[in-house]
Amino acid sequence: MKLSHAVFALLLPIGLVAQQPAPDTTKPAPPPATVSVPVDFSGVLYANFQYRGDAGAAKSTNKFDLERAYLTFRMPAGDRASIRVTADVFQQTTTPNDAFYRGWVIRAKYAYLQYDLIKSASWNANIRGGLLHNVVIDHVESFWPRWISQSPVERAGFFSSSDAGVATLWTLPNKFGEFYATVVNGPGYTSRETDRFKDYAARLSITPLSGSSNKVIKTFALTGWTYVGAVASSFVAGGAGQIGPVGSSLPRTRSGVFAGLRDPRFSAGAEWDTRKDAREAGANTVASPRVEVDSTGRLIAGFAFIKPFQLVNDKSTFPLGLIGRWDRFKPNTATAGYINTVIGGLTWDLNKKSALSLDYQEQTPHSGAVIAATKTYFLHLVANF
Repeated sequence: MKLSHAVFALLLPIGLVAQQPAPDTTKPAPPPATVSVPVDFSGVLYANFQYRGDAGAAKSTNKFDLERAYLTFRMPAGDRASIRVTADVFQQTTTPNDAFYRGWVIRAKYAYLQYDLIKSASWNANIRGGLLHNVVIDHVESFWPRWISQSPVERAGFFSSSDAGVATLWTLPNKFGEFYATVVNGPGYTSRETDRFKDYAARLSITPLSGSSNKVIKTFALTGWTYVGAVASSFVAGGAGQIGPVGSSLPRTRSGVFAGLRDPRFSAGAEWDTRKDAREAGANTVASPRVEVDSTGRLIAGFAFIKPFQLVNDKSTFPLGLIGRWDRFKPNTATAGYINTVIGGLTWDLNKKSALSLDYQEQTPHSGAVIAATKTYFLHLVANF
């Protein structure tokens, strides 16, 4: 063998090894990290069967009604911030929209961002912006079961239960109460803003007996609230033949006091509320000048909801309840007319989250009050989920 052949034979394996690709020692890139955002979903369903018992054309009218469903989503929105969105599923009855569609539609009831200013074992405070709770209605609904009827203030038309604006909530130490204040548009969550004026409101609720050992007495709450608002004149834009545009506002003020208990076995409440509104007479012309006329209304209401077997015996789970309520609303204290509302019935808990109510509701005008008299029998259903 020649020397060149020997060298070639020795170098060939080395060359073959050198030609092989180097093993890949790099690790595959990990998949992108996923961030889980907790979403708290809950809701409540209101339904009923109703039968009209009053005289006249409406006598014996009856229907099954899905009154509404509230679908609520809560989730964090960064450090110290969170959002709440509550969708209101309701039946369209407002004219002229019901001429186009008389079924169920969805709108926003609450939709706001909340930022926690203080969050501790004693003090808590936050600010909110968006569609948020009005000053007092949801507070009273924590004492009165909304699924049977609207609270007295809302039923009497003082203002809507929610509105667009900003608010702040301060919780006092040792469960002593809370302070809530709002600045809102005024028309309510069912309408866009209609003028340049804003409504200002505040509520202070205290629970002076929160340290009591009695489970019912410790829930006793005293509440005072005020609502100072305004609406634009109907002549704000002027018009042909008018003296000129009217830029001043008409007062829309409300205030009231409330006292109540809210134990699951026994809840009760009583309130006194007043409202002042202005309306315009005349056509804003030289021949018929614009005249502002004020009216003051007053509302008195009381209710009680008791589960007698559970109240007498803490260990009882018998689900029967008794409910009663009386409202007297006087739209204008300068006239004799007033409206009485009476509600009474029995409730039955199907479980911890669902209940039935067999109740009677009557609304009657007196002394010339202009409103239709109604007498209705209800079978109500509520389901929380």
